[in-house]
Amino acid sequence: MSRFLFAVPPLAGHTLPTVALGEELARRGHEVAWAGHGEVCGPLLPDGATIYPAGDADWLAEVRDRSAGLRGAAAFQFLWAEFLIPLAEAMLPAVEAAIGEFAPDVVIADQQALAGAVAAQHRGLPWATSATTSAELADPFALMPKLGDWARGLLTSLQLKAGVSEAVDPRFSPHLIIAYTTEALTGPGLAAGDHVAFVGPSLGSRRNAAEFPYEWLDPSRRLVLVSLGTVSASSGDRFFAAALEALAPLDVQAVLVTDPARFPDVPPHVLVRPFVPQLELIARASAVVSHAGHNTVCEALAHGVPLVVAPIRDDQPIIAGQVADAGAGVRVRYGRVGAGELRSALVAVLGDPSYRTAAERVAASFRSAGGAAAAADRLEKLT
Repeated sequence: MSRFLFAVPPLAGHTLPTVALGEELARRGHEVAWAGHGEVCGPLLPDGATIYPAGDADWLAEVRDRSAGLRGAAAFQFLWAEFLIPLAEAMLPAVEAAIGEFAPDVVIADQQALAGAVAAQHRGLPWATSATTSAELADPFALMPKLGDWARGLLTSLQLKAGVSEAVDPRFSPHLIIAYTTEALTGPGLAAGDHVAFVGPSLGSRRNAAEFPYEWLDPSRRLVLVSLGTVSASSGDRFFAAALEALAPLDVQAVLVTDPARFPDVPPHVLVRPFVPQLELIARASAVVSHAGHNTVCEALAHGVPLVVAPIRDDQPIIAGQVADAGAGVRVRYGRVGAGELRSALVAVLGDPSYRTAAERVAASFRSAGGAAAAADRLEKLT
């Protein structure tokens, strides 16, 4: 029996892949714990999970508000200077304390929970990278080399302040990188080596799944799910309005994940809900309209469901490009797309069988990769 400590940021999409993996490790008799924001991460974890609180949820809400509307270089600088590095500095003492109390044999650190990797290096522990978005494996710094050098300087400074004698890039463990995707989606040319494990999505049951009126669904009609994720849903009114106009004449049923108070008058074949049981609805869907968040994309493709992707910022343009290049969906411009273009994209993925064929091809690669079980196999070898 070994002990595994996950370090996760206060983001659902980065925490959820660790849940199925943690459950798999526990089934094998290992002890598992998490270090992260209790208010954000705690409700996502299995009943009875051990969590060491690390961070302040109020700070997260403030950061989210200040980042609204940023794009390009401004978004990149904000991500590093105002989110990733301050988050690492805030989490580091708590992660160090968790390591001292839980005494893990291995630390698994999300790429945006830099404190996990830094604390493991400081303690001389083997650590694995939990790569919940393949965009980081594609070296996003290459598109902005000067900003990349600046970000690397921040990473080096973070490690030196923490007492790490030899700084490395804490986003990439030299021991093991668990990538929750496959080359059928990403294409060739990402991080390579025996220490990189492309395991596909780590999907499992979701705790506290949102209630949903399943009786509303008509099995004779195709279902379209429209979601911009938890971070973007509150600022996507223009996009949701375009989606409603695009959906109005289509013979489908659609579920929009946003605040119903913002859209009180919708046609009878559209339902607006603030939260939904996403995995359950994707399993019934014929198409998903998404911001190209990595989790939503992989959940859709794992079920062989094609997508319309409207990337907003951060890693999303890279993930959207992967979807389009794989032939599993259509990419549109989040900030400029109108109802007509969005309707054409939906008609394409719903009507052209090549999109579903491509999505099913990616799904087959995900199944072959092994998911949480394959990741657990690799982690056990680090102990």
